[in-house]
Amino acid sequence: MIPKRLTLSELKRRFPKCAELQGYCPVTYQDGNQRYEALVPGSINYALEYRNRIYICENKEKLQKFLRSPLKYWEQKLPHKLPPLREPILLTSLPLPGYLEQGIATSLIKAMNAVGCLKPKFPFLSIRRSALLYIALHLKAFNPKGSEYTRKKYKKKMEQFMESCELITYLGAKMTRKYKEPQFRAIDFDHKLKTFLSLRNIDPING
Repeated sequence: MIPKRLTLSELKRRFPKCAELQGYCPVTYQDGNQRYEALVPGSINYALEYRNRIYICENKEKLQKFLRSPLKYWEQKLPHKLPPLREPILLTSLPLPGYLEQGIATSLIKAMNAVGCLKPKFPFLSIRRSALLYIALHLKAFNPKGSEYTRKKYKKKMEQFMESCELITYLGAKMTRKYKEPQFRAIDFDHKLKTFLSLRNIDPING
């Protein structure tokens, strides 16, 4: 009459006896007012025996609740309709739209938001290609699964990429229709103009 927690070895020794409620957690189901949404599979690490029946709880907290108040949770019946079995799906097995949504949606949205705010235009490249390159660098620079070294490396490349993009804005503001003698130009104008012209036919990622 006293509920007892079962270790994994003790649970295996009770085979072929099955768990009550088809393995759903009795505490989650009862505390959820026996709603369909409250049918949550238990974990075999939190199994117990009460009145010669086996129950499997969702977690340690639910197990302790059953042990303290077994009369509240022990005798329940499942509804006729049960939720489908949850089978793990490999992320790589999803179609491309699903893979993007489940795998990199958050990172991609952040990158697209950044490119929309900055509107980068790399010298001698189209706006489309400039935007795509910036998004690629952003994904690499802020990849949570990448190493610290890789993130720092691509953050630096992204900064260099943006510096090159800003040359267009700078030169557009400083360059005039009429020729100016060097002494009347901005101090770094000639240097930035040379840098700008040197970027023709240059790979913006690998240099």
